[in-house]
Amino acid sequence: MTQTTEKIIYRRPEVLQERNFHFCPGCGHGIAHRILAEALEESGMAERAVGVSPVGCGVVTYFYIGIDWQEAPHGRAPAVATGIKRSRPDLLVLTYQGDGDLAAIGTGEFVHCANRGENITSIFINNGLYAMTAGQMAPTTPIGRRTSTTPKGRTIARDGYPLRVCEMLAPLDGTAYLERIALTDPKSVRQAKKGILKAFQYQMEGRGYTLIELLSPCPTHWRMKPVDAIKRIKEEVLPIFPTGVIKDVGK
Repeated sequence: MTQTTEKIIYRRPEVLQERNFHFCPGCGHGIAHRILAEALEESGMAERAVGVSPVGCGVVTYFYIGIDWQEAPHGRAPAVATGIKRSRPDLLVLTYQGDGDLAAIGTGEFVHCANRGENITSIFINNGLYAMTAGQMAPTTPIGRRTSTTPKGRTIARDGYPLRVCEMLAPLDGTAYLERIALTDPKSVRQAKKGILKAFQYQMEGRGYTLIELLSPCPTHWRMKPVDAIKRIKEEVLPIFPTGVIKDVGK
């Protein structure tokens, strides 16, 4: 009996631009860009999509994903996205934000955007610090974690507790779909794309605000090898930020 093997060819989504990423080795942004591009293509919404990118490592997402983009001031992406969506409700509107941007500087914008039930989708990259500006502590930094502004580790007494964005948004009537996924293995990456696709679906159905939180490694500012960064997410981050669907109004 002859054994045959099927050759799997991974095709680059047309919306993903053919250029080298500038992200550090092991960074999760490259993975997030890939699945976002696949979701835009598979949803058939790439031609009607507008992305909003503020300050952060993902500010130049428009270099890599070939849809219309609008830049926003630091933390203000949800406000800009709201204006675009209200002007053109037929468009798919998304923000691409890190935790320093969305969960700190932009807290007022995303919370009230969610509470109003704006029909936009936020792709939220959570790597536990401000990666673009030298690795300062963010609201999502775990207790005890050393950063450039907490050289001896984050403490509860001085800095408070890590902010769980999905859980904070879940009680709001305006939120329709909230899911947290870790970019640690192929199964989780596939689930992340499914989550983005569902968020897009809910947005176009007019159900309200949707957010996909991606737990992402940052080997450079964590000062560790990429493999060890993935291990850190599994051992240290997941107990603080458990993965799964936090809210789904369709169930």
